[in-house]
Amino acid sequence: MTKMSLFLDAPSIFADSTAPVSPGGGSYQTLIFLGLMFAAMYFLMIAPQRKKQKEHEKMLAALGSGDEIVTSGGIYGTITNVKEDRFVVRIAEDTKIEIGKSFVTGVVSKASGDKK
Repeated sequence: MTKMSLFLDAPSIFADSTAPVSPGGGSYQTLIFLGLMFAAMYFLMIAPQRKKQKEHEKMLAALGSGDEIVTSGGIYGTITNVKEDRFVVRIAEDTKIEIGKSFVTGVVSKASGDKK
């Protein structure tokens, strides 16, 4: 009874001496594949993030005194003063804080310009 091993026969199974060897034949395929991967990453990750950032900058530019906001820390308040790089926000009676503009995550309500 003879014992056969697949591991010893593996090189002879996968070796095909009749197949032509083409050196460097897959370089264009690799470049195309990498280009497609970069394009997919751009459209799936980078482009939506840029769009979201532009919307956030537009929202910050439209904020003014009297607008109710929420910060990234979850603090709700009303803008009392707008400075170049920060807002002065009233969070309670006689309590005002200054926060960086980038920490404003949303607008709860806009100040109505027409008070009748």
